[in-house]
Amino acid sequence: MSQPVEAQSIQPAPIKVLVIDDSNTIRRSAEMYLRQAGYEVILAEDGFDALSKIADHQPRLIFVDIMMPRLDGYQTCALIKQNPKLKATPVIMLSSKDGVFDRARGRLAGSDRYLTKPFTKEGLIAAVNEYVGPSSIAS
Repeated sequence: MSQPVEAQSIQPAPIKVLVIDDSNTIRRSAEMYLRQAGYEVILAEDGFDALSKIADHQPRLIFVDIMMPRLDGYQTCALIKQNPKLKATPVIMLSSKDGVFDRARGRLAGSDRYLTKPFTKEGLIAAVNEYVGPSSIAS
């Protein structure tokens, strides 16, 4: 007779979130908050750095700062949304600017949401949960 197969608890892989910001402080704060909530975090310093990391890691959600050198957040967001494989990936703009024009420009670039800096842990996690749901690892 065969032995019953024990159900193995298979943990799903953590949800990958990419944070693109030229500020080390913002990147590290976001990383700490997201890791504490059970997400896998990929960091990028600018749009060019981010594009290669997106291809390598295929994040489920992307936070992008608006004001960055070389390739700003609007340009980065537009490039992500123009790629058919990435079009459905939620992109949340990060900015210290909270004007109507800035939000409208973000929407035109294809962003799904706009989050004002400085953000709180609760605000950051709520934004992720809105698009990809809570991490299964979060306590």
